[in-house]
This record gives sequence, C-alpha cells and structure tokens, in this order.
Amino acid sequence: MNEALEQELRHLIVDSLMLQDVRPEEIDVDAPLFANGLGLDSIDALELALAIERRYKVRIAADDTRNRELFASVRSLAAHVALHRGDAAGGGT
Repeated sequence: MNEALEQELRHLIVDSLMLQDVRPEEIDVDAPLFANGLGLDSIDALELALAIERRYKVRIAADDTRNRELFASVRSLAAHVALHRGDAAGGGT
C-alpha cells in the first residue's frame, strides 16, 4: 500500500538522524522506532518530525497527543504522512 513511502521514510530516518551503523533496508517497517526497536530518543523524534515537515509538508507537533502512535513504527509514520500530505494544498494537517 505505502511501500514506496515506507522506503522513503527509512532513508529519511537514516539520513536525517545520521545513523551510520544502520542501512535503510535493515529497518523493519513494523518494528518500534524507540526503546527496544531502533533505539531512537525524544531528540531523534524532533529531528525526524522536522525532516518529515521539510520533505512532505506534514507537520507533527511536539505536543500532539498521538505522537506515541504516530512514531510507533515506519509503517505508522507512512500512514500518517500518506493521509496528510495531500492536505498541504488545502492548508492543514
């Protein structure tokens, strides 16, 4: 469904967070991005949110109550971006 977007997001994660020991194809789209998964932290989440906003024009606010579920995995991020990137012309997320 969003395989191309998931692949793009894997590359965005590696590039924007400068993960030197991780290749994009090694990131499981269903694995957690934080804690026992990829091991990202809150600073990484902010950097990733900024990268997503720059590339896809989809804003993810730091105080959004859904952030835990949005950043749960590459797949959940891809679903959110796919849902909201078409809204850029309409003026909102």
